Amino acid sequence: MTMNIPFNTVLEKAQEYKADMSRFLRDMIAIPSESCDEEKVVLRIKEEMEKVGFDKVEIDPMGNVLGWIGHGPHLIAMDAHIDTVGVGNMDNWEFDPYQGMEDDEIIGGRGASDQEGGMASMVYAGKIIKDLGLEDEYTLLVTGTVQEEDCDGLCWQYIIEESKIRPEFVVSTEPTDCQIYRGQRGRMEIRVDVAGVSCHGSAPERGDNAIFKMGPILNQLEGLSHNLKDDEFLGKGTLTVSEIFFTSPSRCAVADSCAVSIDRRLTWGETWEGALDEIRALPAVKEANAVVSMYEYNRPAYTGLVYPTECYFPTWLIDEEHVATKTLEASYELLFDKKPTVDKWTFSTNGVSIMGRYGIPVIGFGPGKEPEAHAPNEKTWKDHLVTCAAMYAVIPQMYLKQLDEK
Repeated sequence: MTMNIPFNTVLEKAQEYKADMSRFLRDMIAIPSESCDEEKVVLRIKEEMEKVGFDKVEIDPMGNVLGWIGHGPHLIAMDAHIDTVGVGNMDNWEFDPYQGMEDDEIIGGRGASDQEGGMASMVYAGKIIKDLGLEDEYTLLVTGTVQEEDCDGLCWQYIIEESKIRPEFVVSTEPTDCQIYRGQRGRMEIRVDVAGVSCHGSAPERGDNAIFKMGPILNQLEGLSHNLKDDEFLGKGTLTVSEIFFTSPSRCAVADSCAVSIDRRLTWGETWEGALDEIRALPAVKEANAVVSMYEYNRPAYTGLVYPTECYFPTWLIDEEHVATKTLEASYELLFDKKPTVDKWTFSTNGVSIMGRYGIPVIGFGPGKEPEAHAPNEKTWKDHLVTCAAMYAVIPQMYLKQLDEK
């Protein structure tokens, strides 16, 4: 049986560490850490984990930082990816994305919401657990994972397949506006290739213009995008053309190849095979003898490790009555004396591997808001850091309580 959880004391401790979490988050923001260039921020996180008293901290061969608390039989994990996207057009920023900004309520900078704020809250949840002696019949694994922005879930494919770590459930600390999220649409990255024959641009009839052949395909892809499967909870599948490429001997020649990239979001019940077949069935694709394929990701981690995977990221969803959902709901209600909002992410997370590939339940609760992700002037809220640190500190024991009551 588990001990009583001192909810009020946990909240007081989380509030006490607001300034420490803010400083730590600003330190992480100040370190550029785009995908495959996360080493410096990983080392900074390792330093903070050791400072607050984690029992063990290690960096795996992919470059993920793993912090351990406790030695109990129930393994629970909490995850934050600590890579960021780039900053885009600097003219759109009102402050330096790495120097950031801070006032009494918010912290700004690249990664503030997506999603180094989650890491700050997790690390100080670990300190609260240590301060208040909340260790129990569980082991808590806190992960700072790499390459998520490039290839969501790849880090957890490595953790599960190569490190043989398989938690009972995982809390994703991606931004949820301090709401509970229990699923997301999946996604895949598709390529359509059309071949042509080049010739001099002064006599285009001698060749076969690949760009012209792609035109009807684009129109039919747009039409397909309006007729995809819908789900009452996760929403509609989507399709958008995100890139276009071509080859041509010169600007005075007919293009001899054309290709497009497609970002395809998969709702519940859609499959990667079905998504490819829908495109292959388009009349313009058949007429052009276009090749429809899925991308592969094989970019080296900052450690040099290459861990290739296909660019398919499965849809996932856990039930409203699942013990992980009930654990977070009970934690929230007892901490804050109100019912939480339960929803889902619009974007993709590491849950595509953890739950989507491997069936390990994932539940989301994180500081920051989805619309801040990848946007200029990205920010998060200090009160969110406090709320999440308190939640993360009590979730492990609340999970044990939920198991006791089943």
